[in-house]
Amino acid sequence: MKIGNIDLGKRPVMLAPMEDVTDASFRLICKEQGADMTYSEFVSADALIRNIAATTRKLEIAPAERPTAIQIYGRDVESMVEAAKIVEAARPDILDLNFGCPVKKVAGKGGGAGMLRNLPLMLEITSAVVKAVNIPVTVKTRLGWDHESKVIVTLAEQLQDCGIQALTVHGRTRSQMYTGEADWEMIARVKENPRLTIPLIGNGDITTPQRAHDAFERYGVDGVMVGRASIGAPWIFRDIKRHLTGNSDLYGELSAAQKFDLLRRQVSENISRIDDYRGILHTRRHLAASPLFKGIPHFREVRIAMLRADTPEALFGILDHVEHDIFGIER
Repeated sequence: MKIGNIDLGKRPVMLAPMEDVTDASFRLICKEQGADMTYSEFVSADALIRNIAATTRKLEIAPAERPTAIQIYGRDVESMVEAAKIVEAARPDILDLNFGCPVKKVAGKGGGAGMLRNLPLMLEITSAVVKAVNIPVTVKTRLGWDHESKVIVTLAEQLQDCGIQALTVHGRTRSQMYTGEADWEMIARVKENPRLTIPLIGNGDITTPQRAHDAFERYGVDGVMVGRASIGAPWIFRDIKRHLTGNSDLYGELSAAQKFDLLRRQVSENISRIDDYRGILHTRRHLAASPLFKGIPHFREVRIAMLRADTPEALFGILDHVEHDIFGIER
């Protein structure tokens, strides 16, 4: 699969853009674990134009994580074009337009999935951004605003006509948010359209290697994107790639000790990047969601203590306890 001149190989598996999740440390770890491409956190066009420090930091890309896409969102042509030019100067491999974020503070103001209620503006923004930059432009969106307006089959063609070079479809409407099951049959309908020639990336409920396999075999997508299932489990890319390629030498299964090391690394790198307290706070979502801790007897109390820890010493002490006393791992 190629996006512009970027060759992602056969059946690429990508890390989905997620706010407060896909920071620089997590992206690089996912890349090392087998992700073929990573995406930044959401970048607000308005905040980027105003040069807000927390937003401009999201443009930082490590050479080892490439290819990487930076994703922007906004609600008017002028700000999106200006932001796109700023992003291009940061030299990502791809610029992605977010027309899929369902959260109220974004979609409710007309950005993200809110654009699904104003398709002419979505297409105008897309065309203007494509003309304004010289890097590949892609789009991520949903099936439609609600069950009564699943417009994605026609919309995919229209976005292609605007000049985008790949399209990612999350198989839910905005009204669904993240509830219910992703509609992969609808994603397949987009792919089956003979007039669609750009790569189609499927997103939604890719939680296991088998589901990734089905996305390619049953629904015919060109690539898959993994979102929430990667939180606290960056090794899911390794597991999926091993299943898809059959290459257990390159994508061998990690031990529990190695998984603990990855979680510790995330904490340490975020502390170094921000500070002790905010670095820990930023990583708590990964610790809370990690399947590494599922099924551990009486883990509720330990989990609460882990999420309350506000110093590196306290947090690492709890992780050491879990690793040694519960998993029986000796260092």
